[in-house]
Amino acid sequence: MRGRILFVVGLGAGYVLGAKAGRQRYEQIASAADKVWNSPAVSKQRHEVQHFVETKGPKLVESATDAAGDAIEKVTKRKGSRRGDHGSEVARPEDV
Repeated sequence: MRGRILFVVGLGAGYVLGAKAGRQRYEQIASAADKVWNSPAVSKQRHEVQHFVETKGPKLVESATDAAGDAIEKVTKRKGSRRGDHGSEVARPEDV
């Protein structure tokens, strides 16, 4: 019981002390992060990534959709070709 009381008192003290210094430290960290985010080098990279996603993104989605369609087609074709045409068998990894 005494250990629990000391633990709760320690939590309370840590919270109070952290709250006093916490806001100032938070402002320092936020300011530093803002400087990095808006620096010319990071800004240039952000714009390059955005341009890449805008130009290559649709092609990537199309390729992924085609690959998924092909995989579904393979699985559904093989499902009915085993032991009659029941369609209840599950394709095994070695069958795909």
